[in-house]
Amino acid sequence: MRLRYIELFHAVLSTGSLTGAANLLNISQPAASKALQQAENHLGFPLFSRVRGRLQPTQQALLMRHHIDRIMRELYDLQRLSVNIIRPESRPLRVTCTPTLAQALVPDAIARLGQAYPGTIVELFTQHSAVMCESLMLREADIGLTLQDIGHHGLKQEPLCRGNIMVIAPPGWWPARELERPLPISALADQPMIGITVQDALGNMLQSHLAKIEPAPRINVWVQTYQLACSLVARGGGLALVDPFTARCSREPVQTRPLKLQLDVALYAVYRPDSPLNCVQARFLDHVRELAQGMLPGA
Repeated sequence: MRLRYIELFHAVLSTGSLTGAANLLNISQPAASKALQQAENHLGFPLFSRVRGRLQPTQQALLMRHHIDRIMRELYDLQRLSVNIIRPESRPLRVTCTPTLAQALVPDAIARLGQAYPGTIVELFTQHSAVMCESLMLREADIGLTLQDIGHHGLKQEPLCRGNIMVIAPPGWWPARELERPLPISALADQPMIGITVQDALGNMLQSHLAKIEPAPRINVWVQTYQLACSLVARGGGLALVDPFTARCSREPVQTRPLKLQLDVALYAVYRPDSPLNCVQARFLDHVRELAQGMLPGA
C-alpha cells in the first residue's frame, strides 16, 4: 500500500469526508476522490461506504485501522526527528518532575528558558519518582527532576545541588534570632509534629531518625505530601520535616530552620544515557541548577 494511499485513508478516517480529507492534505477534492478509487482498486476491496452523507469505514478498513494509525504516528515522529536534528530549539522540551518541584522550581526555569528560546514548546507533567522512571524509559519524557536517588540502571542521574532538611513551625514558634541556627534533632523530642507518609528513600530515612528520639514526637496527623504538611503547620498543627524547596517556596506563613543532621537532600536531573542533551535541554537544566542553589539557606 503506497504512502499516499495511507495518508488519504487516515485523513478520511479523521475527517469523515473526502472534502475534509482533501483540505487536510492540501489537495483538490477530485484528486482525493481519484486517489481513493486507485487505493481501493489496488487493494481489491472498498475502504469506505457512504452513510447519511458521511464516509464510514468498511469492515476491511477497520481491520487495517490500527496499523494505519501506527504508521502515521511513526511518520509524525520521523518528521519531528528530522526537524530536531537541524533545529534542536524547535523540539518540545518534555519534562516530568515531582509535585514539589513543579511548584518551587520549574515554572521559573521555564520562564527563563523562554527568554533565550522563545519558540520552544514545553510539555510539563508531574509524577512521583517511580512513575517518572517509567516515563523516561518509554521516551514519554526527556528529563526528570526528583529529590530521590532513583538508582535506575537504564538512566543517567546528575546531581544539580544539595541542601539541608528543614524544620518548619507555626508563626512565632521560635525567636527570630534562632531561625538561622540549625535545630538539633533531639529538640524534636515530645514535640507536636505532622507525620509525613511519603513512601520514598527520603521519607523512610526521616522516619528512621525520628524513631530514635526519646521521648518520641507526638504525631496525631499523618499526610502524604510536604505541601499539605506546610498547610497544617501554618495552622498550628505542630512541626514538620520537609525538603528545602518546599520550605523556601511555601506560600504558608511558616517559620523555617535547618535540621542539624548528617542528611542532605539532593536535586537530581534524570535522563536516558543514549539521548545526549541538546542545547535547549542543557540550558533548561542550567536554569534549574541556578534557581535551586539560590533557594537554599545561606544563598
